[in-house]
Amino acid sequence: MREFSVPPIVTVGDSANLTDPVWDNAAAAPETVQFIRPGAAGQAPVEVTCRQFRDEVTAVARGLVAAGVQPGDRVALMSRTRYEWTLLDYAIWAAGAVTVPIYETSSAEQAAWILADSGAVACVVETTAHATLVAGVRDRLPDLTHLWQIDLGAVDDLVASGASVDPTEIDRRRAGRHAGDVATVIYTSGTTGRPKGCVLTHRSMYADIANAVPVLPNLFREGASTLLFLPLAHAFARLIQVGVVQARATMTHSADTKNLVADLQAFRPTFVLSVPRVFEKVYNGAKQKAEAEGKGTIFARAEAVAIAYSEALETSRGPGLALRTQHVLFDKLVYRKLRAALGGRCRDAISGGAPLGARLGHFFRGIGVTIYEGYGLTETSPAATANLPSAIRIGSVGRPLPGVTVRIDDDGEVLITGDLVFQGYWRNESATAEAITADGWFRTGDLGRLDDEGYLTITGRKKEIIVTAAGKNVAPAVLEDQVRAHPLVSQCVVVGDRQPFIAALVTLDEEALPTWLEGAGLPADTPVESLRDNEALRAEIQGAIDTANQAVSRAEAIKVFRILPHDFTEATGEMTPSLKVKRQVVHKTYAAEIADIYRG
Repeated sequence: MREFSVPPIVTVGDSANLTDPVWDNAAAAPETVQFIRPGAAGQAPVEVTCRQFRDEVTAVARGLVAAGVQPGDRVALMSRTRYEWTLLDYAIWAAGAVTVPIYETSSAEQAAWILADSGAVACVVETTAHATLVAGVRDRLPDLTHLWQIDLGAVDDLVASGASVDPTEIDRRRAGRHAGDVATVIYTSGTTGRPKGCVLTHRSMYADIANAVPVLPNLFREGASTLLFLPLAHAFARLIQVGVVQARATMTHSADTKNLVADLQAFRPTFVLSVPRVFEKVYNGAKQKAEAEGKGTIFARAEAVAIAYSEALETSRGPGLALRTQHVLFDKLVYRKLRAALGGRCRDAISGGAPLGARLGHFFRGIGVTIYEGYGLTETSPAATANLPSAIRIGSVGRPLPGVTVRIDDDGEVLITGDLVFQGYWRNESATAEAITADGWFRTGDLGRLDDEGYLTITGRKKEIIVTAAGKNVAPAVLEDQVRAHPLVSQCVVVGDRQPFIAALVTLDEEALPTWLEGAGLPADTPVESLRDNEALRAEIQGAIDTANQAVSRAEAIKVFRILPHDFTEATGEMTPSLKVKRQVVHKTYAAEIADIYRG
């Protein structure tokens, strides 16, 4: 058993709550721009100062009070990432209530479960489609008394109805909420079974971000800015929102990822938050473009230099003269253009939610954008460990953040304790007892190892470990990450539990495929179904499989792979809103495919 602990920098007092920084900022720096709202069609963006944000939060909170929302009541919020999400979140807290996020892509059954299980008394949705969805299950929601729609003026309606409420009522309610009170109930995206509501207090979220801000000064500071495009229903994006307010940085929201590059170039953030799949797409897109323009050799050399340069930064001597010279050359030819795609000012990024991989980490640091990979779960508010400017080890998820202790149990499971650990699962004592030990350690379900300096490396999920017929334990993530690194691959699911060998189900990247088809002399609209046995395509994917197999023993290597006819999507049920593969769904959907692999 190995353990590593970092003492807290900030201790959250009993009287503190997450709205405090909003009021503190308005008093200390009223004219500092806290948010930038996209302007209406053809109009300039709108700046929101710290004072304006506090006043807007107060006005919307008064509307919630006028509607009868009481301290401790649950108020659901179902919307894409936009300014109103953040405004409503803080207004719900200022009214003394509890925010219950719902992914805007959730089905009627998922939304009905969350609204009913949480006992939400009110719900704010974004669109008519959302309102129709909730209306369709309203008869199953006896506690739900109010439904507002953002696109139909929910914010203005709340402000108008709250005009009769004395503003001092919001002061009273804020003063009545303490660190130990519930701030939010976040339902896990549910890769297996029904989502469980994670109960996070003001203390757990406040302690997490208040201790992260001091050790990430290049990200969370006045003058820094970010464009947030991940769903705010996800705890990871929510933490960045709270961090921006805590540090008095500037943020804009973007819900349309199709225009992400244009938004990044327009806003020019100093840092971004993303999941590994987005970084993979940036890399793969740049590589494919270079190859299509006949510059594949130059890109390959630039890539090798970037990785070598980053790796050399971790040595005592650093990059040598020849490597530095090549790096300067490729910065002019390649790296500068890649940074321009992120707006030109972005030098830092945060990655979480899934393993990034050392290759991508070194590549991006080599081109001038350092990705600080971290680790955590909704149950840990969510950030538990992170690489930092002063302590980075690419390939790991960093060391525990201040105030966090990480332990590796005898069976390899990662355990976490500290103020950031959640209270338990909403109305689910049995699940809580399974997740939290009697002495307060949260069982993450992840397997990992700690080195002598406290850097944590995640090696897999306990429930995902495959045991072959020969008794060999195989962690699928190691193989899957390597296969996904290929530009043509979108997703990879390794199978083989209780089977004689390891196999893989592979889906193709729909954005990358047309370029490959053109190079192969095939029509751009050729369906994947007709390509599954194409020798050239199979040879391409076999190369990715061969590369992945180099990372494991022969007994763990992928022996057979199948190219699936369609990519996994959230709409078809194989992906969660946070872009995690639902393995059980994939196994069920493609049971015949898997059975055919092992037949005979």
